Amino acid sequence: MTQETATDSRETRSGYIALVGRPNAGKSTLLNALVGEKLSIVSPRAQTTWQRVTGIRTTDDTQMVFLDTPGLLEVKDLHQRAMLESAHEALRDAEIALLLLDPTRPLDEGRRAVVLEALAEASGDLVVVVNKIDAASPDAVGAAASWARGQFGKQPHLLSAREGRGVQELTSALESLLPPGPFYYPADEIALQPVRFFVAEFVRETVFEQYDDEIPYAVATQVEEFREGEDPVYIGVTLFVERKSQKGILIGKGGRAIRSLGTSARARIETFLGRRVYLDLWVKPLSGWRRKRQALARLGYRLPEEDA
Repeated sequence: MTQETATDSRETRSGYIALVGRPNAGKSTLLNALVGEKLSIVSPRAQTTWQRVTGIRTTDDTQMVFLDTPGLLEVKDLHQRAMLESAHEALRDAEIALLLLDPTRPLDEGRRAVVLEALAEASGDLVVVVNKIDAASPDAVGAAASWARGQFGKQPHLLSAREGRGVQELTSALESLLPPGPFYYPADEIALQPVRFFVAEFVRETVFEQYDDEIPYAVATQVEEFREGEDPVYIGVTLFVERKSQKGILIGKGGRAIRSLGTSARARIETFLGRRVYLDLWVKPLSGWRRKRQALARLGYRLPEEDA
């Protein structure tokens, strides 16, 4: 990683912090709370984050670059293999690994093994968080904290990312672990991904909210056109599905489902951009895209070297 030269003589600290954990542990909710803006999409469903999202929090003398990652899971297809590699890559890049534990879903031996295997990729400091203390029983919170102490020899932070409880204390602890160094990015930046990335993610988030069963996991989104010089801003997004039958479900009878999807997604995008938006949605089959290297590469996924 290349650090930019600081703009003045202040003693500053900076570093990359990888947020890792099992699916639905609350990593995206915590990223949004730490940065103060909604960057990662959030859903009650597991495995909502599919690609790494970078959020930046800068104060007068510290800059934390957070890497929100897909959940650590048992791989079932090439898409999930790419997701898991994204988390491993973030751990290799980061100065601090921030592990989130979900006491509402205790880890069995197999899931613990997946987490520990991923953490073996980390080379920096480890910070452990027991999240969802607002939703879990005191016994479950205590059991998760006890496992963390026994496994890592560290006292975990107890917090609720959804309610914001404990987030400031965690932020202070992370700042104290940052190594001295100049800022990586300008102080007014809060994210690295382009606007197109977030637009596609807002559409995908809406799919997760409005459709049931397997449909949300079979839909990939990609921005094809973005004409920001127009008023309203014209945005064309393609929703790729794995099978032709899924196209009909996504569109719905008489197009009602896709219109509802477009209305909700447009509102989110307008809030994000601060401008009026004309949103065009197209649905296209991309047969078996979760299992095909060429399709995943087309959608922007990076595969592990041994799978590339």
